[in-house]
Amino acid sequence: MRRSKFSGKGRPASAARGRGGRSLGDIPFLAAVILLAVYGIVCVYSASAYNAEVQYGDSLYFVKKQIVGFVLGLAGMIAISFVDYEKLKKCGVPALAVSLVLLALVFVPGVGKSNYGATRWIGFGGFTIQPSELAKYGFVLFAAGYFAKDPARMRTGKGVLPVLFAGLGICALVILEPNMSITMLIAAITIGMIFLSGASWKTLFAIAVPVLCAVPALIFAEPYRLKRLSAFLDPWQSPKGEGYQLIQSLYALANGNLFGTGLFRSRQKYRFLPFAESDFILSVIAEETGFVGVLLLFALIGFIVWRGFRIAKSCDSFYGYMLASGITLAFTVQAALNALVVSGCIPPTGLPLPLVSAGNTSLVVTMTAMGVLYGISRHNEKGKIHRMH
Repeated sequence: MRRSKFSGKGRPASAARGRGGRSLGDIPFLAAVILLAVYGIVCVYSASAYNAEVQYGDSLYFVKKQIVGFVLGLAGMIAISFVDYEKLKKCGVPALAVSLVLLALVFVPGVGKSNYGATRWIGFGGFTIQPSELAKYGFVLFAAGYFAKDPARMRTGKGVLPVLFAGLGICALVILEPNMSITMLIAAITIGMIFLSGASWKTLFAIAVPVLCAVPALIFAEPYRLKRLSAFLDPWQSPKGEGYQLIQSLYALANGNLFGTGLFRSRQKYRFLPFAESDFILSVIAEETGFVGVLLLFALIGFIVWRGFRIAKSCDSFYGYMLASGITLAFTVQAALNALVVSGCIPPTGLPLPLVSAGNTSLVVTMTAMGVLYGISRHNEKGKIHRMH
């Protein structure tokens, strides 16, 4: 059996100690998350100003919403960082239940909101949320709590079934919206959490093979997905149809060259590139800042990922390790998938770049999840300080 590895020994170099022995936690991680979110506001303004002026008569329409999301996310991040993460262990089953209920509400007439042929949101008055953004972290809370309650469960295939079925349940509701990208993300997180728990390679293989086989089945089940696959293989076959978005994204990447056209000087954002402020914001960033700018952006994202897994490694408890690893994994996979889509490495799917793309639900939920990670770093160090005294 493969063993999960985590250690609570030693004091992380990143942790700081405040007055009276109080831990300030992983300050570099916190600063990197806030910096990325602030940079996202700038990028959303650049990518959306013209389109917002044309559609809504207000060039600041999207950036105002992004700033509101940032403020709410920052508040959530700070508030939850003061909560002892061990107390979240009791929230696993309720979090999963709420996630499933919210995903089901998407299909209730009058509650579910449709856009561009997909029903992915629920709304009450002028307030809307995207349940799938909550569901991925709700699943992480459930899986972490389940495995931590009895780590011996990971030794058998039967023991991981509740986590597997929970992930499949979320995937089933998300694919019905339809949302292939989030379905792939949840599936990857499910397999990742089982892997991180220390399950055997035999169990992982038995789970991963059917999941991989399901991908082509889901593609062929819907004509529009087959068209997207065809457009991905050769976008020039339908340059004004399914291949249009990928072609425009590739134009933006090529136009950016090494150092870019300059901040706020993208040409593709002038209604050539669909969803320039959300799913394809990375294309605009690449055009304006070039290869060097994208490299620096992903250096920052990579730094957040590294610190996240470092926080997980420093945990004394298996639950803290699973929770921190799961949150970091979800962030990592989503960022990677978005980059692969924008660069034409995988078929186009609607998936935002975390902390950067426009979208209040994604921004608030992701920042709050990062707050849990920061809180784990604070409480881990606090425990070590107490033991030293």
